[in-house]
Amino acid sequence: MEKTLLLNLDLRKPLFYEKTDKKDDVLMQEQEILLCFEVNLKESCNFEPKRENFLGKLVSTGVKSSCNTASGDICLPAGHYLFTQCRGSKRLDQDEWLDMAIEQQKDGLWERNRPGNMLFVRFLYEDEAFVTQIFRPVEK
Repeated sequence: MEKTLLLNLDLRKPLFYEKTDKKDDVLMQEQEILLCFEVNLKESCNFEPKRENFLGKLVSTGVKSSCNTASGDICLPAGHYLFTQCRGSKRLDQDEWLDMAIEQQKDGLWERNRPGNMLFVRFLYEDEAFVTQIFRPVEK
């Protein structure tokens, strides 16, 4: 697995997805997926967050949309993010991407960023590899 370092990303255009309630079903397929989670407020700015308490509730699950906008769509909004990705021969499971998200928070705090309390996890397949991307909004 090839991991990237922590990056600051300025996402200029939102990415749209069609909402689905079938998280486990879509994770078994090779399509682009977006998961949106709340981050536990007590853990969201902690240098040593408790792994078991890090994620809050799953806010939404979406699959890649063929249209730009539609009622009921969810999106990864345009904005400033802490960004990390991992590319490899398989899709990461929740334990693996959760570890990435926690490391991203630690690195972001070390660099004096203030991560927001939302976490976006994007899964896609490109250039013959599975890619897992972690987006965390940065508060100004």
